[in-house]
Amino acid sequence: MDIEKIAKYSSNQQPICVKNDTIEDALFEKYGVNRGLRDINGKGVLTGLTRISKIVSFTSGPDGKQVPCPGELWYRGYNIKNLIKGLGDHEFGFEKTAYLLLFGEKPNESQLIEFQAILDECRSLPTNFTRDVIMKAPSRDIMNSITRSVLTLASYDECSTSSDVSDSLRQCIQLIAQYPMFAVYSYHAYNHYDNNESMYIHRPQKGRSTAENFLLMLRPDQRYTELEAKVLDVALMLHMEHGGGNNSTFTTRVVTSSGSDTYSAMAAAMSSLKGPKHGGANIKVVEMMDDIKDHVSDWEDRAAIKEYLMKILSKEAFDKSGLIYGMGHAVYSMSDPREEVLNSYVERLAKAKGMERDYILYKNVEELAPEAIAETRKIFKGVSPNVDFYSGLVYKILNIPPELYTPLFATARIVGWSAHRIEELIGMNKIIRPAYKSVMEEID
Repeated sequence: MDIEKIAKYSSNQQPICVKNDTIEDALFEKYGVNRGLRDINGKGVLTGLTRISKIVSFTSGPDGKQVPCPGELWYRGYNIKNLIKGLGDHEFGFEKTAYLLLFGEKPNESQLIEFQAILDECRSLPTNFTRDVIMKAPSRDIMNSITRSVLTLASYDECSTSSDVSDSLRQCIQLIAQYPMFAVYSYHAYNHYDNNESMYIHRPQKGRSTAENFLLMLRPDQRYTELEAKVLDVALMLHMEHGGGNNSTFTTRVVTSSGSDTYSAMAAAMSSLKGPKHGGANIKVVEMMDDIKDHVSDWEDRAAIKEYLMKILSKEAFDKSGLIYGMGHAVYSMSDPREEVLNSYVERLAKAKGMERDYILYKNVEELAPEAIAETRKIFKGVSPNVDFYSGLVYKILNIPPELYTPLFATARIVGWSAHRIEELIGMNKIIRPAYKSVMEEID
C-alpha cells in the first residue's frame, strides 16, 4: 500500500476518509447535538461544577430570559477587577493570586512570604537540564519545547505517577515556578541556533516577582522598568484562569479524571493551548494590525480604517479568513473584563515607550470593528474586544518576541490548570466520559 499516495491531498482528489468522515450539519440539528458543546448562542453545555472561578456574561430578566450584561470574571469569590485594583502601586499580584486559586483563600502576610519563598526555591532546574533537554533540540515552536521539558521533568521525580493531592500540589507549584524558565530558555536556544543570535541564560533572582524574573531572564541587559513589570504582572493575573470550560482547562480535567499524573495533564493542556483557535489569537491580532498599518497611511483616519476592516470581513484583505481578530468571545457578549483592565494600563505603557500612535490605531479599530461586523454579519450577541486584542500590543511594547506570546499565556494559565487538577482530584473521583451518538450506516 502506497501510504503517501493515499494520504496526499490534491485539487482533484481527496483521501477516501474525507468522504466517509464528513458529518452533515443537518444531523447535528436533527439529534440535538451541540457542536463544540455550545449552542447557537454560545452557551456551553454543563459538564461539571467548580468553586475556582466564575464568568458572568448574562443576567436573568423579569421574564426569566437571559439578558446580556457587562462581563465579569471572579476568582474564588473575588472580582478580578477588585483584586487588581486592591494592589499597591509597587505591589505585584501574580504570586498572591496564585495562592488564592490554589488554596481557595487569600494568603495572610506570613503565608504569602512562605509561598513566595517556596516559589523562589523551585526556580531552579536539575543539573544540566537546560543543556541536555532545552538546548538539545531547539525549535521555533516554544510550546512544544516547554511540553517536552514538562514531560522530561517527570523522570526526575520519584513520585511522578502519584495522584496523591500533596504530591500533585507540590508538582504544580514547582511547574508554576519553572514555566518562565522553560519559556525564556527555550526561546534563547531557538534564537541562538536558528537565528544566529547571542545566547543568554540568566538565572532568576530570589525576591523578585514572576513578571520581573521573566523580563530579567529575557533581556540581554536584565533591565526593566517598574511599569513594564507591573503591566506584565497584570496581564499574567488576567490570563491565570477562565473557568473549567475553556479547551485547555477542560483537557486538564479530562486527563486528571483518568487517573493520569500531573506532568501528563499539563503536557496535554499545553497541546490544547497551542492550537490557534485557543492560545494563539493575540499573534493574529498583531499580524492583522501590522497589515492595516501597511494599507492605511493615516492611523487617525477612521473612514479609511473602517473601509479596510470591511475588506477584511469580505475576505478581500489580510489572511482572507473574513475575521477581525481580537473581536468577540465565545462567552462574553457586551464586554470582556480582562480587556477592560488591560486597556486601562496600555495607554500609560504606550506613552512611556513612545508608541502612542500604535495605541490610537488600536483604539480606532476597537471602536470601528463592532460597527463593521454588525453591518456585515448576522450576530446573536454583542461583539466587543476580547483580552487578546490588547495583550499582543502589550507584549509588542515590552519587546517580547511573538514566539513567546502563547508561552506567556501558558505561564499564567498553568495556575488555573493546577487549581482545576487539584479540585478534580479531591471533588470528582469519576472519569469524564461524554457520549457521542453514532450516525453510522449499517452495511452488513
